[in-house]
Amino acid sequence: MRLLLILTVAATGVTGVRAADSALRHSYLVLGGRTAVIGEDGQPSWEYRGGTRDGFVLPNGNRLLAWSDRVEEVTPGKQVVFAYDRSPENKEIGTTQRLYNGNTLVTELGPKPRLLEVDSKGTVVHEFPLQPETDNAHMQTRMARQLKNGNYLVPHLLAFAVKEYTPDGTVVGILRTDLPELGGRPRENWPFTAIRLDNGNTLVSLTHGNQVAEFNPAGTLVWKVTNDDVGGLFKDPCGSQRLASGNTVVGSHAASQGISMVEVTPDRKIVWTSDHPLAAGVHHFQILTTNGKPEPGMPLK
Repeated sequence: MRLLLILTVAATGVTGVRAADSALRHSYLVLGGRTAVIGEDGQPSWEYRGGTRDGFVLPNGNRLLAWSDRVEEVTPGKQVVFAYDRSPENKEIGTTQRLYNGNTLVTELGPKPRLLEVDSKGTVVHEFPLQPETDNAHMQTRMARQLKNGNYLVPHLLAFAVKEYTPDGTVVGILRTDLPELGGRPRENWPFTAIRLDNGNTLVSLTHGNQVAEFNPAGTLVWKVTNDDVGGLFKDPCGSQRLASGNTVVGSHAASQGISMVEVTPDRKIVWTSDHPLAAGVHHFQILTTNGKPEPGMPLK
């Protein structure tokens, strides 16, 4: 991993872009065309089958990974200890997350979009239909997450909405991503990853809008970082993560080469980037450590 130096404002034409901080080091899991764990020294310590969409390094050290057709839990030695295959009536899988109760969260896209909880044997033990407001399977939903209150936070791309569902499938809250202050629907702010922060706000990656936004519980925009802030480095940002420092890391799925991950401070200054070849086209990621210290609060928020 090279830390890219953005030399001058003139080079980007953008005020506020500055050099990456060479004192910052991260280890991280990348998911996308390649699936790997990259150490703080920039060296890969583990690699597995690519094409992943979502996943985590679990507290036990195993990797929980989702492809479009399958979810697996894999040991560091690459032994599969859990698996779930997509139901035949649907077309894609969008999410995986290990839940507080030990079950695994999965979302399926297709004619019957649904959210599932699967037990350790791969049996569906709970499900309810999702409300994506479109029949376009690929655009129905992506990274859903269970909240600490037991509800589920689900982004629906073409609905321009992040919906909070109760366990019985009732929608009890909606965050709109087509707000005028974000550029409205013409900006194509499709919500992809939505993370409920410890302060109650929600951080959302807005893919084609090339920005990441933070909303308060009322749905009001309270913070955003856009391509104007980072010199155009956002290229279809799918994954994002708020770190313990308050910084935000954003991954660009359409960055097939060059910088694919960017870390910014709350005042939108770039302090770390990755152009590691294994992270090219990163779909999602998990920052594991910062300067040798584990990032808290993962995988559940």
